[in-house]
Amino acid sequence: MLLRMNRTDRLVAMVMLLQGRRVVRAEELAEHFEISVRTVYRDMSALGEAGVPIAGEAGVGYSLVKGYHLPPVMLTADEAAALFVGAEMVKQFSDSSLNTPMAAALDKLRAVLPRDKQDHVERLTRRTVIMGRPGQTAPNGAGASWLLQVQRGVVHRRVLRLLYRGKERREETLREVEPLGVVFYGGAWYLVAWCRLRKGFRQFRIDRIRELGVSDETFPHRPDFSLTEHLQREEAAQGTYPARIWLAADVQERARGESYATLIEEKRRDGGAEFSLFTYSIEWLARWLLGYGAAAEALEPPELRERVAELARATLQRYEQPVRV
Repeated sequence: MLLRMNRTDRLVAMVMLLQGRRVVRAEELAEHFEISVRTVYRDMSALGEAGVPIAGEAGVGYSLVKGYHLPPVMLTADEAAALFVGAEMVKQFSDSSLNTPMAAALDKLRAVLPRDKQDHVERLTRRTVIMGRPGQTAPNGAGASWLLQVQRGVVHRRVLRLLYRGKERREETLREVEPLGVVFYGGAWYLVAWCRLRKGFRQFRIDRIRELGVSDETFPHRPDFSLTEHLQREEAAQGTYPARIWLAADVQERARGESYATLIEEKRRDGGAEFSLFTYSIEWLARWLLGYGAAAEALEPPELRERVAELARATLQRYEQPVRV
């Protein structure tokens, strides 16, 4: 969904859209900008009165008269940052053949940005880590409404106020945090921040934020904090066990939302896909998988597979007994 824009911005965006295509139907414009077809007609009329040479043909669509070009429009800081972060996503989640042309395109973009926007992009990219590889899961879109505000808080060192839902008890707590970076892995974005409530560094899954406010309060720079080193320490400190599971396609989205672990897709087969993950508890993982019935299968380690089988046999035995009343 597009963020709502004022009419002036929308008119400029419409000309840019027309400039990039030969013909665009009114219905396509209405869907793209989330407005009515009647509003499209009014906007096209306003552009014509402003001197933009638009040709319209009933049943065909709108187009710009050949030879007309909109003067270059400078990107905002948020738009430029989005392109650089998106390029990093392309690098991580597509094959390496795109890396060289993508890097060249970004160098050209960086060269034409004003100094203040270059600084904005640099601060954000230094505080953004994307962990992935070709074939892994790309963002699922959940929490995207908060990501831009979180990124602004990181760049400008503004204290954020969160209403956050925990992953286990699902309790909602109010937090004041000092945002230090954003991380993407396992199909979700995370905010790395100093939590004033817990008095320590924490990772907040952005799609679990229920309300978010950016305060006017700034916090001092932490020269001793490294986002990369923090993530490495967190990973080393976790007492986890590697595991592999299979999930049917129709339960994968639900599984990603429920699992505390990062599910890394390895290969697709039999109407689903195999995933690798790290778990804190074989027992927890076995009971969680059993809840998916035939739509899930434990593959490795052997003790995980054995424990799921034991739980399944115990469940079957209970249902084979008559109901006590």
